[in-house]
Amino acid sequence: MSGSRGYIRTIEDMERLYYGAGAGQNAWAYSGTDLLKADSPLVSSTAGTYQAIFGRKVWSQLNQEFNAFSILPKKPWEKSGWRVVTEKPSFTKGGGVAENGTLPETTKPTFTEVSTKPKTVAHTFDLSETAMFLADKDDGLGDARAVIKMEMSKHHAEHINQMLLQDIDTPAGNDLESIDRATSSAFVETAAFGDVSAITDHNQYNITRSTGATRQWYDSNVDAGSSGTERPLTLNILDGMFRSIWERGGQPKVILTGYDTIEKIQQLLQPQQRFTEMKRVVPGVNGVKGVPGMEAGFVVATYNGVPIIPSKDVHAPSGGLSRLYFLDTDYTYFCTAKPTLYHESGIETGDPFGINRLGQMGLFHTMGDLWQLFYGAHGKIRDLSA
Repeated sequence: MSGSRGYIRTIEDMERLYYGAGAGQNAWAYSGTDLLKADSPLVSSTAGTYQAIFGRKVWSQLNQEFNAFSILPKKPWEKSGWRVVTEKPSFTKGGGVAENGTLPETTKPTFTEVSTKPKTVAHTFDLSETAMFLADKDDGLGDARAVIKMEMSKHHAEHINQMLLQDIDTPAGNDLESIDRATSSAFVETAAFGDVSAITDHNQYNITRSTGATRQWYDSNVDAGSSGTERPLTLNILDGMFRSIWERGGQPKVILTGYDTIEKIQQLLQPQQRFTEMKRVVPGVNGVKGVPGMEAGFVVATYNGVPIIPSKDVHAPSGGLSRLYFLDTDYTYFCTAKPTLYHESGIETGDPFGINRLGQMGLFHTMGDLWQLFYGAHGKIRDLSA
């Protein structure tokens, strides 16, 4: 081609050289506008020319934490009831004996039997044979069964978490008992103040809890706003709850609340040059345990040395702060009849007749309930304004 450059005298000569056009009337000729104007360009949005590849990694956009369920100790369901002492022996019978005097009258404590049955929480999902086949082709999910199973396992645990944190105004029914009911007080939280729809909302297990002139053994320590009115959170309120629980024989092991309330506690401490100590904890079958010096668990704030665990599912009134639950996990735990189990049946496991379709069905289920053995060992702070 280099030898041909000497023949280039006009633009037509260059066209013939580079475009291979022949001479004469049939030769392609550059009009002067062909390369300067694009009336119909091919761009990334042109139909049929571009397809995004999504890949097989699925990024969840949801907060599916289940911290309330995680921090509760897990114990096996060995029996369906327990006995509690609800009144001390009478002090009116004396105790001091005069020299050579008669013995005082006998006395005894009052016992009450509490019984319950396990609850079952179940979640199912299914996939068609075609969907599973195509998921492994082209730009599909890949192993669709594994992806859906992972997401459903998190949903199952999160739903248990939400059950455990339902408001006292929501009767348990077939759902799990809630921490809000387990830390309630019929003496403080009344229908008259709008805390509950009816006093029967307090009933738990086989215990009928009613409003009385004094606090009863089945009343937890509750700090509520006057007549249900919201008020700001103060350090005096926090300290007062610790004192109330200590006086009744409890020792809080963990404080459960919302992210908003933790932020408020930190703001209360800063002006006094006090700061929430940070502690590394790890939840396990025995509840929340500190793990100093270990790279495990997660770091949380503390108050009075008690770890504060956040959960998005803690109840908060409209425009107000999330409630705080002070839990002595020596006396409250998740009593487990059957731990979370996973079952599958269908075409992929050789049993399409079991589900009567050409597909695959999965099931997560957990059996048990929240047990509360000593109401006085726990507390609740509610009716807090933001």
